[in-house]
Amino acid sequence: MQESRLFKIVYYLLDRGQATAPELAEKFEVSVRTIYRDIDALSGAGIPVYAEAGRNGGIYLMSNFVLDKAVFSEEEKQEILSALQGISAVQNMGGSRTLQKLSAVFQINSENWLEVDFSRWGNKGSDNEKFELLKSAVIRRKKVRIQYAGSQGNSSERIVLPLKLAYRSKAWYLKAFCTARQELRTFKLNRIVDYEILNESFPDCSFEQPPDPSGEEYDLVTLRFPGEMAYRVYDEFDRSQIQIQANGDLIASAHMPQDAWLIGFLLSFGAQVDIISPVYLKEVLAEQAKLIYEKNKT
Repeated sequence: MQESRLFKIVYYLLDRGQATAPELAEKFEVSVRTIYRDIDALSGAGIPVYAEAGRNGGIYLMSNFVLDKAVFSEEEKQEILSALQGISAVQNMGGSRTLQKLSAVFQINSENWLEVDFSRWGNKGSDNEKFELLKSAVIRRKKVRIQYAGSQGNSSERIVLPLKLAYRSKAWYLKAFCTARQELRTFKLNRIVDYEILNESFPDCSFEQPPDPSGEEYDLVTLRFPGEMAYRVYDEFDRSQIQIQANGDLIASAHMPQDAWLIGFLLSFGAQVDIISPVYLKEVLAEQAKLIYEKNKT
């Protein structure tokens, strides 16, 4: 306990510059006498802490002291600053001040190596605002009313208990308990077309994990692409899911939901995709392509 308090006193003095013994006693809920014993212990351990008497006196650390050497290696310091940069990038507040403080404490100039923007191209304001508000609802445990566009073309209003924001395969998802379905569901943020944070809170309850938005409960889909489509294929599939053929073609296999989204995804490749399996998708895709042609021919 004393060792923990000694470290806290050092951090407090590093942050504030100086403090009085009564101030430290109140802060750490001990007597003034105990604080003076702690100061003696720190001084005996080689920490350059000293006290000045008088009206404007107090307890100080020498101005050139940094929390260095004693606690963290250089690699550990860089890991801490990198983690704080990640926090600062995704929450847009709070983390940057802590980052500046620890950079000064460690005497390391931490370069800003990470930038995160949650918005789609041309929609900077509303996407970022949606993310921040839903994040707030998760942290504050507030119910949310959402209007959600489903993958079957339907739209529905739900009251959900937001539990977690998750990033998977180039998209953000809200994992939440749906009060209408009475089960855990995963909602893609881009499909939440309208939302309202409600004043009603919900308790910290245990829920089973909602299904993985890209889990293997879906059937395996195998596709062939010509080599010139590599830029798109590597955008959409992991290297482990791709086999390079002798003629340069790429065969990609992944578990995918076989719904309207998949047909739209396949159509986005135009004539540069060949369905290997399941075979029935060939007919479905051809029918959709025919409808597009009939609708847009002049």
